[in-house]
Formats: sequence, C-alpha cells, structure tokens
Amino acid sequence: MPNLRRIFLVFLSAFSLLYSHQADSQTTGKTNLITADSLFGEKKYKEALEGYETLLYEEEAYSPAMLLKMGFISEGLGDYGKASLYLSKYYDYNPNPEVIDKIKSLTGQSSLEGYQVSDQDRFLRLLLEYKTIISGTAALLMLVFLILVFVIPKKRTVFYYPSLLFLVIAFVSNNFINKPDTGIITGGPVLIMDSPSAAGNLVRRVEAGHRVTITSSKDMWYQVQWGNKEAYIRKADVSKI
Repeated sequence: MPNLRRIFLVFLSAFSLLYSHQADSQTTGKTNLITADSLFGEKKYKEALEGYETLLYEEEAYSPAMLLKMGFISEGLGDYGKASLYLSKYYDYNPNPEVIDKIKSLTGQSSLEGYQVSDQDRFLRLLLEYKTIISGTAALLMLVFLILVFVIPKKRTVFYYPSLLFLVIAFVSNNFINKPDTGIITGGPVLIMDSPSAAGNLVRRVEAGHRVTITSSKDMWYQVQWGNKEAYIRKADVSKI
C-alpha cells in the first residue's frame, strides 16, 4: 500500500505540473494573439507580423486564421518566400487546391510536389487536433482509477490495471503523437542530391514552393523524402513548416 501511495502522489504531482504549465502557456498565447490581432485591425502590419511570428516560433501557438494573416502581410511586404511558407503551413489545416494555386502564383511554379494528402495524413491530423483532449481525458481517468484503488482496497487490482492503461495512453499521446517535420523549399534553383555531399548524384533541380518531409539532419544537409526516394537538400534551401 505505501508503494502505491507514493506512485499515486508522484503521478498526481507530475500531471498537475504538466497541465498547469499548459494552461499558463495557453493564457499567454491568447493574450499575445489578441494584441497582434488588434495591431492587424489597425493596419499596423509589420508590428502585427512580429507578434504573430513570436506566437508561431517561440510559443508554438497559432491558428489557421493567424497563418492566413501572416501570409497576407508577407505578400503585401513583397516577401513571397515567407508568404508561401505560411500558406503551406495553413494547407495542413485546410488542404484546399486554391491554397496550392496561390503558392504557385507566389513562386511562379506550374506544379508543386509534396502537397498530396493521404488517408494516413488525415488520421494523423485528426489525432493532433484532439491530442490535448485525448491526453487530458486519459490523465483524468488514470487519477480516478488510482483514487478508487485506495477507496476500495478490496478491488485494488480491478482499478489498478486500468489506471496503468490510461497512464500509457496519456504518455503516448503527449510524446509520440507528433506532426512529422516538413519543410518548404525557399531557394531557387535548389539541387536535390542522392547523398549529403555536393559531389553526390543530382536527383532533381527544383525551384521554390515544393514541400518535403524531413526525416533527419546531418551537418549542413536535411535528409528528405522526395517522391518515394530518400534524398538530401541543403538546410539553407529549406524552411521548416
């Protein structure tokens, strides 16, 4: 019983710290978003973009509407690379052909690779959308069953194993349900190689706007998926989405 009590207290403390931190982060993000939106409404676009970029890159808090505003501002400032980047990120939430058409017009491309959406991509997007709800619900149920372990000691085993199951679900959802690293090619022309070396064989020469899935990093190169092949692109030519 003492061991179980210690385990319960450790789990309770850990999840309390985790979700209180998440709540504080969400509150800060909402405040900063309101400030940036206010600047956008006042047509102070540069200041608004700075606020949005802080939310995106430092707090990792953003919404599809915010990404559209960032794309709008960047295009108006003549930074088509950034505009394409934000629209590409927006595409993850709204895989609409019109978004691809807009990126094509910004990059001057007639066709773009890397924007195909599979059933697996849709399922992962659904999990990511409800990730907080899944992990929070699992954590709550875990605590409920752990409390029942102490309240009804005669049925300790009945409640103990479900608590472990929900612990695993909460842990997996928090640590393993993640969006794969993707990037958009921002330079041009960019050389896609078959090895992380300028002396490697050329796979393809491309212009800006194409999307790639980043699988690893090595020195000045990203290993990426290009079609069904592994290839390499210089980090300087890719902006992570």
